Amino acid sequence: MRRGLDHVVHLVRDLDAAGEVYDLLGFSVGARNRHPWGTENRIVQTPGFFIELLQVVEPEKIVPDEGPRFSFGAFNQRFLESCGQGLAMLALEGFDPEADKAAFDIGNFGGFDTFAFGRTARRPDGQEVEVGFTLAFARDPLSPDLGLFTCTQKLPENFWSADLQRHSNQVTGVAGVVLVADAPALHKAFLETVTGGPVLRASDDWFVGQTPRGAVDVMTRPLFTERYGVPAPGGEGLRLAAVRFNTTGAPELRRALAARRMVEEAIAGVVVVPPKAAMGAVLVFEQPEG
Repeated sequence: MRRGLDHVVHLVRDLDAAGEVYDLLGFSVGARNRHPWGTENRIVQTPGFFIELLQVVEPEKIVPDEGPRFSFGAFNQRFLESCGQGLAMLALEGFDPEADKAAFDIGNFGGFDTFAFGRTARRPDGQEVEVGFTLAFARDPLSPDLGLFTCTQKLPENFWSADLQRHSNQVTGVAGVVLVADAPALHKAFLETVTGGPVLRASDDWFVGQTPRGAVDVMTRPLFTERYGVPAPGGEGLRLAAVRFNTTGAPELRRALAARRMVEEAIAGVVVVPPKAAMGAVLVFEQPEG
């Protein structure tokens, strides 16, 4: 089964400050939510895809990895210590967590139990509702700093909100994510297993997989810097480097962000917000084709 992009985790040290950054970028940012294992988040929604702004707020509550248990909190705590703020995890849409787990296990990229949890969410009108998720984790043995899982929602009607998907930057949806690696070809099998679709060679240093919702690009770090004019994250294996959004308001957004000194490089038709302006992440805004 082919899996579309579901969300990314943007790990930060200050959740309120991150909310202010995304507000300056023209996004509507959701209220603060609490997890029982020591992290809190705020959500930035687009149709079918969201950014999860995440902060570790109670490290004493984080449980360690143990055997087949993948600890969401422990991974992000380690990531913050070793890599700092930035894009820590990629989630693909899930439909059957046990089937996802089985596929990852067969491909030798799994070995973890599925994890189900629920929490209270606050809708834009102030109403509190219950939401639930089941995660199936995958791991590329060559990539210690990339967290990846599928996310199956129990009560999607309570989670998705049309009001939270209206943004002054005119973003209409996700175009894709960009990963970087020293040798992209080494990660082709992993990416094909987790996306459920082909990952094709665009060049020796660039591979692309099209999903039902957004593209997955993996390229070398020099190519990433050449294309987007900003440094790529370092480390071993795959790293999640950028999120790409479609917007018809790219020219207006560029002018607004340039006035705030939040963008630097001038790339035709594309607005690139660098890591120093977006708390370790690279955010790319593109004019949709056609």
